[in-house]
Amino acid sequence: MEYKNLLIENRSGVLVLSIHRPEALNALNTEVMQELKDFFESPENKAVSIKGIVVTGSGQKAFVAGADIKGFQGLGEDKGRSLAIFGQEVFNLIERFPRPVIAAVNGFALGGGCELAMACHFRLASDKAKFGQPEVNLGLIPGYGGTQRLPLLIGKGKAMELLMTGDMISAEEAHRLGLVNYLVPSEELLDKCIDLIEKISTKAPLAIQKIISTVNSTFSENVNHGLAGEANAFGACMNTEDFEEGVSAFLEKRKPDFSGR
Repeated sequence: MEYKNLLIENRSGVLVLSIHRPEALNALNTEVMQELKDFFESPENKAVSIKGIVVTGSGQKAFVAGADIKGFQGLGEDKGRSLAIFGQEVFNLIERFPRPVIAAVNGFALGGGCELAMACHFRLASDKAKFGQPEVNLGLIPGYGGTQRLPLLIGKGKAMELLMTGDMISAEEAHRLGLVNYLVPSEELLDKCIDLIEKISTKAPLAIQKIISTVNSTFSENVNHGLAGEANAFGACMNTEDFEEGVSAFLEKRKPDFSGR
């Protein structure tokens, strides 16, 4: 299948999937999310000949620098909730994909980009990577699973801090917290991811699939309940004056003045 916003390279059975919107630092919009859905639902990408997937961002600056904020304007509560539910469905496809999926985080992984990386089975980062969930600066919360996966990966206390402050953390801090498995020089990042998938491909394929499904099942009941609450809260935030102020301030490149309404 031809994609407008995804670049696919087959490296001897390892598919390198690059989010390709360089003009927007690879920001996620509805079109990108639909293409990701199509890719991870495609039977040919689950074939025995496919060893695994490496997800990365096109260019040198960004993995995915967030969602496309302009697309949030005027959605309101119901459409906002639907947007979150769709994003959660796409990222759940990635989390449950039967082949190993590794995020090669080569730059900014913010908002939806951090959520995309967390939906992958594990993450490798270059020393240029930055992670964060800055949605609170827009009067929003993460809507694609960030409130659920971040505490599971780094613990409740630190996750609460990052979600409430919207602060970015370095690749080194992400590694210390357990958000990423390895720190790798930029020029070696993809090769390290491919080497790991090649190593996994020497193991029993059915056992790998069972590891993915059973590890995910440990958290599925609580996470699924939490995702529903996240989508409702995401939509509710879109129905506030603070959200309108946050988005306006972001687009106008000024500090927001929140009123709590």
